[in-house]
Amino acid sequence: MNVQWYPGHMTKAKRMMQEDIKLIDVVVELLDTRAPFSSKNPDIDTLAANKYRLILLNKEDLADPVVTSKWEQYFKDKGYGVVCLDSRKNTGMKKVTDAIMEVCREKIERDRKRGIINRPTRAMIVGIPNVGKSTFINSYAKKACTKVGNKPGVTKGKQWIRINKNVELLDTPGILWPKFENESIGNALAFIGSINDNIISMSNLALELIGFLKKSYCNELKERYNINIDGKDYEILSEIAFNRKCIKKGNEPDIEKASALLFDDFRSGKLGRISLEAPE
Repeated sequence: MNVQWYPGHMTKAKRMMQEDIKLIDVVVELLDTRAPFSSKNPDIDTLAANKYRLILLNKEDLADPVVTSKWEQYFKDKGYGVVCLDSRKNTGMKKVTDAIMEVCREKIERDRKRGIINRPTRAMIVGIPNVGKSTFINSYAKKACTKVGNKPGVTKGKQWIRINKNVELLDTPGILWPKFENESIGNALAFIGSINDNIISMSNLALELIGFLKKSYCNELKERYNINIDGKDYEILSEIAFNRKCIKKGNEPDIEKASALLFDDFRSGKLGRISLEAPE
């Protein structure tokens, strides 16, 4: 599959971020811990040049913890501040303010010497669609500040949010980049729901996911659906359909329904803690 998705509103959102970057001290980038490489927008590095940087590895509860620890070290080695968290359950959220203060320590000290005290650090929160930005902000602010949805494109405009006396947050819409470098990035983004499901053949995507799971998480696949995973990918998807009563007239497997079920299980963590990529 060659998955690409760059709706017109993302061009406007990127332009808006370019205008607002001068207003902030630090760029806080939210990544999906299951796919930190694929969910890291390369345009952000250009946009955030000369700004302090913090990486938030969100949805850590859905990812393989062994792989997550490797990603945490990978980003630290590249000079980023890093926090692993699950914003839905408030896990790791208490570390965020301290991490923002730490990455901006030089500027805070510089301001202090100039007599500028108690000025809130201004952070821009960025990330691709459906990476959990709105959930993170609501959890971080301890109130409903933004609209939350489980599909990409919920946040449409920018807004400033006062988190506490130390931090003000500028929320931005989720943006992708115009062309994914290779097929694996497009697949990973489609797997985690950062691309609109309506433009994708979910049955073909399910076959791609099954192919990955067979190689890297075969026990999770076998145990979740109680199936034989020695067959071809389509045979496995058909077996999932029969085992989960996804059956059409004539006792035929309902492949579309089984595909939707597979992705619901993967995205919700029912399939297990799965990472789609590891640092090189």
